[in-house]
Amino acid sequence: MRVALFVTCVNDTLFPRTGQAVVALLERLGVRVEFPEAQSCCGQPQFNTGYRRETEPLVRRYGRAFDGYDYVVTPSGSCAAMVRDNYPRIGARARAEGRGGELAAVAGAVVPRTLELTEFLVDVLGVTDVGAYYPHAVTYHPTCHGLRMLGLGERPRRLLEAVRGLRLVELPGADECCGFGGTFAMKNAAVSAVMGADKARHIMGTGADAVCTVDNSCQTHIGGTLSRLGSTVRPVHLAEILASTEETQW
Repeated sequence: MRVALFVTCVNDTLFPRTGQAVVALLERLGVRVEFPEAQSCCGQPQFNTGYRRETEPLVRRYGRAFDGYDYVVTPSGSCAAMVRDNYPRIGARARAEGRGGELAAVAGAVVPRTLELTEFLVDVLGVTDVGAYYPHAVTYHPTCHGLRMLGLGERPRRLLEAVRGLRLVELPGADECCGFGGTFAMKNAAVSAVMGADKARHIMGTGADAVCTVDNSCQTHIGGTLSRLGSTVRPVHLAEILASTEETQW
């Protein structure tokens, strides 16, 4: 089984430890992970801002970079959703405009093979107990793309519940958006800030030591808001929790 890591722009630039944690975790589970250096942005910022044609070269690049792999695993629900939900739309629109079926073919090839990390662990590897140890109280925020577009459901929670030492604390209003929404936070900064403050207050009210998500983009917004409110709750990506053991803490 050939598995590639799609690390994403946010993780590559701001949270490299998340990508390293994914590799450490998967290798511990016996999976050999490759990192194609030709990978780039999935095109989500451009597409969400209305630049569909400018997104098309990135769709092609994604297809070339991950050609030949059985699975492309990413620690980002939003980027996985971009590939799975929007690449087919881009391909279909190009075909409808009379520009051929190339993009549709690329989408058809990469969509079934692109999985968010928890999908790969639970659905492909068939594991929920990954041998992790994280002795902290943790609350879980299911990010919008993972919750609504990918339908991750209980996968992240099942993985967290199997972590030794971890106490999972329920988050009130968990299914409410944190307010990030990619470019939404820039175009509608005031609304985004209020939504973030609501989410942060719910998180602080749990008494948890850490808040966990499957998306560092949302984690950035949540973490920044918590910091401005003077909270000591630590934002942490699920991969870093799952990579942690008694011998190695991420």
